[in-house]
Amino acid sequence: YMKDVADAIIFYIKAFNAKEIRRWSNDDGSVHVAEMMIDGAMFHLHEEVLRDSKLSPHTLGGNSVVLGLLVIDPDAVIKKALEAGAKETGTLQDYDYGYRQGSFTDPFGHYWTVQKAI
Repeated sequence: YMKDVADAIIFYIKAFNAKEIRRWSNDDGSVHVAEMMIDGAMFHLHEEVLRDSKLSPHTLGGNSVVLGLLVIDPDAVIKKALEAGAKETGTLQDYDYGYRQGSFTDPFGHYWTVQKAI
């Protein structure tokens, strides 16, 4: 969940070359839900709904969920995400368990780990 889905759409397009499939708007023109795709994987962005306690990480003051994204080139993906406004939270490196990975927090408070098997 997030406070501003329209800004999130822009970020995910810049950071991941995501494609917007469709959106549902509120009466005031703000975006309620957006259906998007990253490399064939569909996901939804949803605005927070205070009355149902479906809150964004910003409203909650943090987040406990990590979104893992397996990609061909984590270096390029993380570089692009940081350029789009993400904050690095884990240095991109090779790990002895067989993955090259790094992590960041997007501008909406969601944690991401981007990785590939090596």
